[in-house]
Amino acid sequence: MGANAVADIRIAVLGLGEAGSLVAGDLVAAGARVRGYDPTVAAPPGVTETGSEAEAVAGCALVLSLNSASAAVDALRAGLPGAAPDCLWADLNTASPAVKRRLGEIAGAGGIGFADVSLMAPVPGNGLRTPMLASGARAGQYAGLLRPLGARVDVLEGPAGLAAERKLLRSVFYKGLAAAAVEALDAARAAGCEEWLREIIVHELTRADAATLERLVDGSHRHAVRRTTEMQAAADMLDDLGVPPLIATAGKDLLHRLARAQSPLPQGSAG
Repeated sequence: MGANAVADIRIAVLGLGEAGSLVAGDLVAAGARVRGYDPTVAAPPGVTETGSEAEAVAGCALVLSLNSASAAVDALRAGLPGAAPDCLWADLNTASPAVKRRLGEIAGAGGIGFADVSLMAPVPGNGLRTPMLASGARAGQYAGLLRPLGARVDVLEGPAGLAAERKLLRSVFYKGLAAAAVEALDAARAAGCEEWLREIIVHELTRADAATLERLVDGSHRHAVRRTTEMQAAADMLDDLGVPPLIATAGKDLLHRLARAQSPLPQGSAG
C-alpha cells in the first residue's frame, strides 16, 4: 500500500478509552483518516468525533471495535446501518470464541466482512504496534490494511473465534499464575515472610524451562491424591491468616478431579 493509499484509508474506532485512544492516535500519526465514537470519552486530537456508531462507520473501509466485550454486539448492531458493503468490521475486544462467532454471523447477515482480532500484549506502551492475532475469513484483509500503518498482525488460518480462543487459553495460564502469586504473597505478608517468598517465586520463574512445565504437569497427575490433601492444608492456613483461599481452594479442587479421574498410581514421596 503506497503513501496515497494510506492517506486515503478511512478507519472508524469505536471505544476511545485507554486502548482505543492510543490506537486511534497512532492511526492518525500513520496518515489514516480516523473517525471515532465513544458515548463518554472525547476523541483524541486528529480523530473526527461523531455522534453514534453508525455515523462513525459511514464511509470507512475498516472498523475497529475497542469498547468492551459486553458492548460488542450492541455496537455492531448500532453501526451496521452506516456500513458500506465493502466495510470490514474487526472486533478487538477480549470476548469468548462464541461471542466472536456470533459477531461474525451478525456482520455476515448485515452484508459486511468480519475479523476476530486479539490483542496479545498491553496496549499502553505499544499502541497500534501491540502484537495481534487475527482469524476469520477476512483476517488476511485486516492484516493487509493495518500492516502498512505499522501494525503487527499474525493471521491464523481458521474461523472467527480462533484468535479469541488462543488468547484466552494463554490467559488461563498467565492470569492464573498472576492470581496465584498475588494470593501467595498476601498470605506470606500476613505470616511475616513476604520477602522470603518473593525470592522463591523469582527464582522459580527465572529458572523455568520446558522441563519445568513437564514436571508441573506430570507431578500434578502422579501425586494428585497427596497434593489434594496438601492444598486443603494450605487453604486452611490461609483462612487462619485472614486471606481468602480462592486459588488454593481451586488448586485443591483441580487436584481432586485429577485424583478421581486417573487410574490408581503409586504415590511417591517427592512432589
